Amino acid sequence: MSDNILQRARKTFQLEADALNEVQLLLNDDFKQAVLLVHNCTGRVVFSGIGKSALVAQKIVATFNSTGTPSIFMHAADALHGDLGMVQESDVVIILSKSGYSPEIKALVPLVKNFGNKLVAIVGNTNSYLAQQADLVLNTTVNQEACPNNLAPTSSTTAQMVMGDALATCLMDLKGFKDDDFAKFHPGGTLGKKLYLSVADVFPGNERPMVYENQSLREVIVEITQKRLGVTAVVNEQKELVGIITDGDLRRMLEKNTDIEGTVAHNIMTRNPKTIEPGELAVSALDVMRRNSITQLAVVEDKRYLGIIHIHDLLKEGLI
Repeated sequence: MSDNILQRARKTFQLEADALNEVQLLLNDDFKQAVLLVHNCTGRVVFSGIGKSALVAQKIVATFNSTGTPSIFMHAADALHGDLGMVQESDVVIILSKSGYSPEIKALVPLVKNFGNKLVAIVGNTNSYLAQQADLVLNTTVNQEACPNNLAPTSSTTAQMVMGDALATCLMDLKGFKDDDFAKFHPGGTLGKKLYLSVADVFPGNERPMVYENQSLREVIVEITQKRLGVTAVVNEQKELVGIITDGDLRRMLEKNTDIEGTVAHNIMTRNPKTIEPGELAVSALDVMRRNSITQLAVVEDKRYLGIIHIHDLLKEGLI
């Protein structure tokens, strides 16, 4: 029985992947013109649909808005009962439909055309009413749904979704949409933090463990213990970072039976430690820690020691 379940799952993946490969071959000049139409639009993109296509349209709206193309969703049925008023003169309207013949779609299309708005169809039947009335047609015809009965929208809605993603990514290229633009629209959550949270936003709340090069081992141990970060920076008289000592360095020193009484900070410190500047992204600090299997980084600016950023700080911020 479990083998049959896995077999059906793999067949679903394969059928939908095959459908996408077929749909990408249907891309033509209408797709390019649709991208340029939206790019040059001075209004918004109004997406509409009915049933499962309406749900896909809402997801595409979310993608467009988060990538810098103002968009709204208008349910095809609600449009006929007042929501059509949200369509403005400068808007582009994109309607999604598998059949292109749904009653609500057939009622909506002439109203949009009468308003004078450009109409783009994402449709699975190029001979349909919707396709024939649209200014541009994005063909999402699939030969077979992944549904065992070839009925439930599966491959067809996946094709619609990817067509929307293709429009969004092409528009991002045309707009020169970069990471910092993305961050403006995603200020919350882990994604937003990865894009805007800097080291300077994180480390100032920590203690600032620091000893001078000639301070004793006892003073080093006290500093590491009191500051509770498992590390201390070693600095020169100008407060420039010259090394770092971790609690692991202390344990390794004791294993070597080093002369404890005569040991000072510069005898056991790690020279040229990994560092990061305060203006860098916190996620970059995480990357350095992971690559070097360490849990703290000294924060420096022009060699001047500023403090410590710890992996626990990044954990608290939700970056891990």
